[in-house]
Amino acid sequence: MDGFERRREQKKNNILDAALRLFQKYGIQKVSIAEIAKEANVSQVTIYNYFESKHKLADDVIVYYIEKEWSKAEELLDSDLSFSEKIKQIIFRNTEAVNEIHEDFYQYLMKAYTSENQYINKYIEKSLSRLTEFLNTGKEQGYIDPTISNEAILFFIQMFDDYLSKEEVYKKALPLSEELTKLCFYGIVGKRDD
Repeated sequence: MDGFERRREQKKNNILDAALRLFQKYGIQKVSIAEIAKEANVSQVTIYNYFESKHKLADDVIVYYIEKEWSKAEELLDSDLSFSEKIKQIIFRNTEAVNEIHEDFYQYLMKAYTSENQYINKYIEKSLSRLTEFLNTGKEQGYIDPTISNEAILFFIQMFDDYLSKEEVYKKALPLSEELTKLCFYGIVGKRDD
């Protein structure tokens, strides 16, 4: 990549970063191209040259956001943290991320997840494959009961995550994260040595 292409890519990423920050804080509907241009320190024409429309920019911001979040998740999965610490961070970091997002942006993100978007579908396949690998490691290391299917575990985590995305629940749950992680692993009966 030559200098011109590098500068072009950097400018595009600056626009995506600026739009993401504004969309997360105010929602997509309330943010104008002029505000994004000002935040990214570019002209409105530059934004239209790169993205054609606000709708296209919003779609590209969703992809950009997902790529950033997946990169963080992979970094966590590849880290030297214990399995239980990784699970705790997966659950509670996702909740923190959701609570930092404006509802309008969150709804747009959820529409992208439920649409026939090929990129999103590839991401879902890739993340499910990686999470399944992760759960199998947990089973091998004795953290997870091997008789419980990965589908049931993923459903439980998604259900837990969805419930925690409510602000009133999240605020109560955060101080209990250690206990809730134990509850997630061992249930109310607790860890047995048999």
